[in-house]
Amino acid sequence: MELSSISTSLFFIILSFLPLLYFLYLHQDPRKQPHAHGLKSYPVVGTLPHFVKNRDRFLEWSTGVVKRSPTHTISFKGLGLTAGAITANPANVEYVLKTHFANYPKEGLISLAEDFLGRGIFSSDDEQWLWQRKAASYEFNKRSLRNFVVDSVRFEVVERLLPLLEQAAGRDGRTLDVQDVLERFAFDNICRVAFDDDPACLTEESMATPQSAEFMRAFDDAQNTILSRFLSPAKSLWRVKRLFNMEPERRMREAINTVHTYTERIVRERREKGGAGLARSDDFLSRFSQTVPWKGKEEASYR
Repeated sequence: MELSSISTSLFFIILSFLPLLYFLYLHQDPRKQPHAHGLKSYPVVGTLPHFVKNRDRFLEWSTGVVKRSPTHTISFKGLGLTAGAITANPANVEYVLKTHFANYPKEGLISLAEDFLGRGIFSSDDEQWLWQRKAASYEFNKRSLRNFVVDSVRFEVVERLLPLLEQAAGRDGRTLDVQDVLERFAFDNICRVAFDDDPACLTEESMATPQSAEFMRAFDDAQNTILSRFLSPAKSLWRVKRLFNMEPERRMREAINTVHTYTERIVRERREKGGAGLARSDDFLSRFSQTVPWKGKEEASYR
């Protein structure tokens, strides 16, 4: 009986707040509302329901929403979500990342990926970001690096991607998961350009080493976990899950260990080659290593 009366009291208390919430929703400043084409904003929760509903197909869903927007940009704000915007407009990208980068600090977003990315160019601000950007811009403007990128991509296309597609279209007749194929294609290219390592993920399973396959799966797990952290209505819920070793944070811990072990092995092997080995390589790790001396540096600092 007592429990029933408490429940009834709570119900009427919550019910009494509904008119107030509705009033605030109707009279909030429209200039502060996210102008999200295709995203209906709900009272209190904002655009959160859209993110929850499409969390398992976020890339496909967000691409469609952005395409429908006249400005190719959508903004969002919802209960528990960090307010922000998604854009595919080149002018906006240049404005945020170049023209007025200082006005768009990552702040709380850094902690979502710091355990995986460290304090690299994608998860840093201010001076730490600036010197990394200058170093990257300087190297990417060199003809030798551009040629290395072109050669790496050409090899992957001619020797692996096209033969795979031809086999599927011809006598093989098998069905290909295009998203999976393109992810493997991109991953091989990134590894070759970043540290001149070929995981061969686009080749037949028998040709890719177990370590490479595990590395790719771990990298994918880490990315998906970071996305789930960002989409979580409770901003610190992932910290609780990590503390109690719950999914997906348990898988994230294992993925980080796999990725770091793999990359530190590459750095250690490159370090053992010395200056002569670095001079013969055009990948980004070798170029960065020549810019920043090895002495006094641990492998982990180059991840």
